[in-house]
Amino acid sequence: MLGLDVGDSEDETFWRSFLLSLKQRGLAGVQLVISDQHCGLVKALRRSFQGSAHQRCRVHFARNLLAHVPKSHADMVAAVFRTIFAQPDPESVSKAWDEVRDQLGKSFPKVGPLMDEAKTEVLAFTSVPKPHWRKIWSTNPSNGSTRRSSAAAAWSGSSPTPPPSSASLARS
Repeated sequence: MLGLDVGDSEDETFWRSFLLSLKQRGLAGVQLVISDQHCGLVKALRRSFQGSAHQRCRVHFARNLLAHVPKSHADMVAAVFRTIFAQPDPESVSKAWDEVRDQLGKSFPKVGPLMDEAKTEVLAFTSVPKPHWRKIWSTNPSNGSTRRSSAAAAWSGSSPTPPPSSASLARS
């Protein structure tokens, strides 16, 4: 655990203050931050740890995606969406994302633009070696990652690849 703070909102001001406190205590070299899609956190991250990438939790994105399809189609859409993450390499993941976007967009017009907007953040995990993918593509513990309470995990350090388990930044 790198830090803990309680705030009454998830706005940029709160997150910037929190991230700044971590920097002041020595956190440096952050390469990737994994979180739910908190607008304030993403904005604060861009200002506090310039050059780091943001990995949007794929499970939370899938929930956002399913909110745009009828419940009767949710199982099918979820299954098709999961095929993206079964690909062997970054290029195949990106290609599968585009194919799924096109396929689902034909039946559900809001899905295409939603997937276009989120692609970079949801697929940020592909920038690290594949053995780490399952640990970082989600904040959901059922995907093999360490429990993160609607917050973020940060990988930092001088090593060219992230360590096998990420450190958690928790917020309650």
